Amino acid sequence: MNIVICGAGEVGQHAARVFGADGHDVTIIDLSARKLAAVEEAIDIRTLCGNGAQVEVLREANVHGADLFFAATNIDEINLLTAGVAKGVGVARSVARVHHSAYFDERGFDYGRHLGIDHLVCPEHATAVAIAQTLRNPGALAVESFARGRVEMQQFQVSDKARAIGTQLADIQLPAGARLAAIERNGRAFLPTRDSVIASGDIVTLVGDVETFEHAQKLFVSGTARRQHVVIMGGTALGVWLARALHSRQFAVKMFVSDRQRAEELAAKLEWVTMIHTDPDNPALFEEENVQNADAFVALAEDDEHNILWAARAKSLGVKSAIAVLQRATYLHLLHHVGIDRAFSPRATAVAQMRQWIEDVPLRRLASLAEGTADVYEVRVSNGSDVVGKPLREIAFPESLIIAAIERGEKTFVPGAADAIQSGDRLVVAGPAGIEKTLKKVFGIQ
Repeated sequence: MNIVICGAGEVGQHAARVFGADGHDVTIIDLSARKLAAVEEAIDIRTLCGNGAQVEVLREANVHGADLFFAATNIDEINLLTAGVAKGVGVARSVARVHHSAYFDERGFDYGRHLGIDHLVCPEHATAVAIAQTLRNPGALAVESFARGRVEMQQFQVSDKARAIGTQLADIQLPAGARLAAIERNGRAFLPTRDSVIASGDIVTLVGDVETFEHAQKLFVSGTARRQHVVIMGGTALGVWLARALHSRQFAVKMFVSDRQRAEELAAKLEWVTMIHTDPDNPALFEEENVQNADAFVALAEDDEHNILWAARAKSLGVKSAIAVLQRATYLHLLHHVGIDRAFSPRATAVAQMRQWIEDVPLRRLASLAEGTADVYEVRVSNGSDVVGKPLREIAFPESLIIAAIERGEKTFVPGAADAIQSGDRLVVAGPAGIEKTLKKVFGIQ
């Protein structure tokens, strides 16, 4: 595959390294000859010094014959412009990296669709979703996220006094946006039917919209969860995305911001967050703000070294979970030795998403639910499929098959029986392991 990348920063270089190692032909464009020289020393790819927003530069990079164009500079507007121009020049698919919610959230205006861009990728948003899911369900046996984090899949144990115990699945009033995908009992996993009865100690896999997931989970877990206290170090775009992802009664969020103007700006936007303007390098800060009592500490400033130091300091004081966000992989081997529990990389997250788009196969296995008994698949529905235009209730699915979610363009939802499948839909399907042949038959995949 021929891939052209605009921007030789951290994200662009990481994408070039990964795609080059995958065997793709990669060209990277940047205005900085110095950056490109460093790329050439580290990676065996083609480089081109120039302005990626100019048609003549894109044509010199052979964008009109490329399979994928990735605009990966640090400026959203440039990425939107270059990805749109690349699409006009003739690239098969274009992707723009953005970090600002004004472009990514599509509040009344779809920038990607308007500019002809196939995908918008926001590494900060995807990373925030992953961190938030880890904090929401730290004891989960498995956590999978789909479709920009709008649909969650979690695996947890049914508590002794849960409301669903002793009740057939058909009689459990799950919210419209939730599905029970698998049950594991006494070490044996099975896919539930309408007659399945929930028992105490069952390990269940629940799929649901983020808006309804917590309500659905309460049917299987008794009691009220204790409010978690989370400290966010850094008022970056990622910090804002994370604060929004944690906006619920389950979390009390405190954010430390070093720049006073930025702290005031964020205080107005994030009213549910306790905003503290302070110097994070102040040795007395952690003790003064009782950081040691937090359930989780997330360091996500722009500087990797500071994130590691702050997270290690918080962990040494007694924080239950210390998380560091790193742009580079240089220090990953040190994290375990300094007690940091988890590390997340926005650039790695972005490239992982793009790898999925590059594959673009009609049937792909996403995850295993229970010891190889049940799996989750992604199915791309083609125009010639017999299921197109039919409501789910009219399709003769095998009883063990569950349509857990539908991704339609930028919209993702957990469907009801009346929802019809459309051409181009991407379905998240849960079913028995080894059901690939059945899925190909049902959806007409060659």
